[in-house]
Amino acid sequence: MKLFSTYKINIITLLKLLIIVFICTPLISPRTLSVGSNKQFNSIKAAIQFAVNGDTIFVYPGHYKESEIKISKKLTLLGINNPVVDGEGKYEIFFINSDNVKLSGFTISNAGLSFIYDNAGVKLDSAKNCVINKNKFLNNFFAIYLSRSSDCTIEDNYIAANSTRETTSGNGIHLWYCKNIKIKNNQISGMRDGIYFEFVMNADISGNISKQNLRYGMHFMFSDSCQYWNNTFENNGAGVAVMYSKYVEMYSNNFQNNWG
Repeated sequence: MKLFSTYKINIITLLKLLIIVFICTPLISPRTLSVGSNKQFNSIKAAIQFAVNGDTIFVYPGHYKESEIKISKKLTLLGINNPVVDGEGKYEIFFINSDNVKLSGFTISNAGLSFIYDNAGVKLDSAKNCVINKNKFLNNFFAIYLSRSSDCTIEDNYIAANSTRETTSGNGIHLWYCKNIKIKNNQISGMRDGIYFEFVMNADISGNISKQNLRYGMHFMFSDSCQYWNNTFENNGAGVAVMYSKYVEMYSNNFQNNWG
């Protein structure tokens, strides 16, 4: 009986201690971090390393010569007045492999040409529920590249390059093994293909302007159950190519002066 009483007292004491720890431990709430001259951090990588899931990182105006910026946390990155993130023609710039990431308001330039790696201004790999919007992509090998990702939105981005040969240029918006992607109101020019799909399911492409691309304004390969509507394809090598794909719906698109 004495042993039982002692055991009961120990349990009660433990419960009291747990309650005290719970009350005294502050709940972690999303934080706001700042990057820029005379800010909390002077590099985007440093802010990401310090951040935890749910934080928002504000990046203030400046020219950030950073590449291979890896985002493996659920973060929001917001550019204030279009800070420039410059890969200097060498490597990939942003690499995202976390769900629920938002990247908005940046000028992303000079992701490096490579014949081995598909370097991109922004690459998503195995990510869900991400948003890439209101960015400028200038002179990147690939601009936006999604691999094995789903339920993401690519919207209101400006993508431009000065490519002269297909062999040395990548695509504006490139999807591989993706599903449930929305691509809306982007402007794309000067790439190999404006928009490229390979093994994609259930994509909705609307309101985009794809023009002056070397090969196709949009290109489907082995991609089913997609719809594209209210887009403009102008002065491309060919407007749209649909290859080895089925159940693709097209309506209310505008095709102008495409060579093919």
